[in-house]
Amino acid sequence: MPEIVVLDTHIWVWWLNDKFKYLSAQQIDCIEQTERVAVSVISCFEIAQLVKRKRLTLPMPTHEWLHEALSPAGVELLPLSPAITCKAVDLTDIHKDPFDRMIIATALSYQAKLMSVDGCFKDYPELKGMLI
Repeated sequence: MPEIVVLDTHIWVWWLNDKFKYLSAQQIDCIEQTERVAVSVISCFEIAQLVKRKRLTLPMPTHEWLHEALSPAGVELLPLSPAITCKAVDLTDIHKDPFDRMIIATALSYQAKLMSVDGCFKDYPELKGMLI
């Protein structure tokens, strides 16, 4: 198992709310057996945006869910840095979603595996051998 796995935003939400409905047994095992499970701080922003736009419903207020979804859930919050933001800009132009690009750059910066269901991620040459 990899030392650290960065979860894409949807995976993080599913892991904590509906893991058996949306995640495979392999994904669940990987998360449960990994030393460090982490998310990019940009995922917090993305979740708040999804809730505000009514594209995501959480079982409690957003700020409470975010608090409970981190340390108490065993998920580490990885900050953005100037190096990560520059790496996100320098990624191959596969798609333009800035949230996804910063999540990818975070995983690359931490030399972590990245778990996502986003079909575009597999097209990033930078992620070769890093996707779960």
